[in-house]
Amino acid sequence: MAKLNIVLFEPEIPFNTGAIGRTCVATGTRLHLIEPLGFKIDDKTVKRAGLDYWKDLDVTTYVNFDEFLEKNPGAKIYMATTKGQNVYSDAHFEPDCYIMFGKESGGIPERILAHHKKDCIRIPMIGETRSLNLSNSVAIVLYEALRQNNFDHMKLEGHLTKYEDYIE
Repeated sequence: MAKLNIVLFEPEIPFNTGAIGRTCVATGTRLHLIEPLGFKIDDKTVKRAGLDYWKDLDVTTYVNFDEFLEKNPGAKIYMATTKGQNVYSDAHFEPDCYIMFGKESGGIPERILAHHKKDCIRIPMIGETRSLNLSNSVAIVLYEALRQNNFDHMKLEGHLTKYEDYIE
């Protein structure tokens, strides 16, 4: 069974982290937060963004990146960055991999990226767009990783099976 992991390096905006937390709950994904955080984990804004899902979130915090590595030895980490040479959809996401995203104002630091160049992935964009919203980026890459793992632990069938069923 795929048990994917999302890692946020020093997230700054509580709404983004709350929305990402909600996505993690909906997909059975673990969330890892590397401090310092730009908010308190019990911040009302985080909980509001995650709505009533925050209590169901599998979340772990770490004081820094070194502690994260120490507590997750041998973790296969993909690093999402605008500096990545590989498109996220070309990566082959293992069922227990970690997908790391940097803080909103600066991404993942160069000192970390330098040691993981082959595992850096990016979302294609046009023009001079600096980056996408963090919660949107997480959703894009996470759902690709889930797709590659056949959504094996997720409910695929719904109440409505055909487009016609949506039309009154």
